[in-house]
Amino acid sequence: MTRFGVHTGLQHTTAGELRVLWRRVELLGFDWISIWDHFYGATGRADDAACLEAVTMHAALACETERVTCGSLVYSIGYRHPAVLAKAITAVDLISGGRAAMGIGAGWAELEYHAYGIDFPSAGTRLDQLEEGVTVLRGLLHDETTTFEGRWFTLRDARNEPRPIQEHLPIWVGGGGEQRTLRIVAEHADGWNVPFVDPATFAHKRDVLHRHCADFGRDPGGIRCAANVGLAWTDESLRQQFGNIADRVAPGVLRGSVEEVVDRIGQYVDAGADQVNLALRAPFDVESLEAFATALGLT
Repeated sequence: MTRFGVHTGLQHTTAGELRVLWRRVELLGFDWISIWDHFYGATGRADDAACLEAVTMHAALACETERVTCGSLVYSIGYRHPAVLAKAITAVDLISGGRAAMGIGAGWAELEYHAYGIDFPSAGTRLDQLEEGVTVLRGLLHDETTTFEGRWFTLRDARNEPRPIQEHLPIWVGGGGEQRTLRIVAEHADGWNVPFVDPATFAHKRDVLHRHCADFGRDPGGIRCAANVGLAWTDESLRQQFGNIADRVAPGVLRGSVEEVVDRIGQYVDAGADQVNLALRAPFDVESLEAFATALGLT
């Protein structure tokens, strides 16, 4: 059964606006709400820095909702030690009554790294850090003690107490890289998320993921596959939400009539999506969100 969620950007908005939005999304019948992890907005401009911090807003999401899964798509491995993230997501799980999901990725927003003085190594190094980080997260979230000796992270009999409510708190990995990222998903993750690709590309990458699963002798059915898609009824809305990256994300943005949007969603489902998330950015178009929920029969 396909689940539907809303992925809420934290740029150019307020905590009050997000709290109202989250309550409305839950009432509309969506199963999932997530936050992103950025220090700047998504336009790619150096002067676009109005963005709320992710861990804090993840906790706020947990406090504001009662039913939905509270996700993150995705925390950047370069911004926080994975042990710090494990402690944070455990707190979110406790706050939410066992509704947290942990999303992690290699990071890509070079502008943010440089602005904050954070080292931005090569893609290969960031993926190495991601793989070690996921291993650390799995240990701290799923096991009583964790010992790990890596190049980037080291733990010795580390404990994460109090424990999460969920015995197996799900770990998601975000990204579409076919050689490394999807292989990391196949070996370590409970869920995979990729943003702003068209249905055919999603299906292709899902097939690649399944081939990696075969290498590890893993049942691919144990990994939830989700697509993040934008929602922009007009070209003006597309440009307003995504700025300099509008053309790059356009293949994964829903447009047209309500009927055309629902048909496009069906294409993602046919491509194997277990979950489809609407990636919304301020100013939030709640009326369109309501129309979408009604068309899908969520309300």
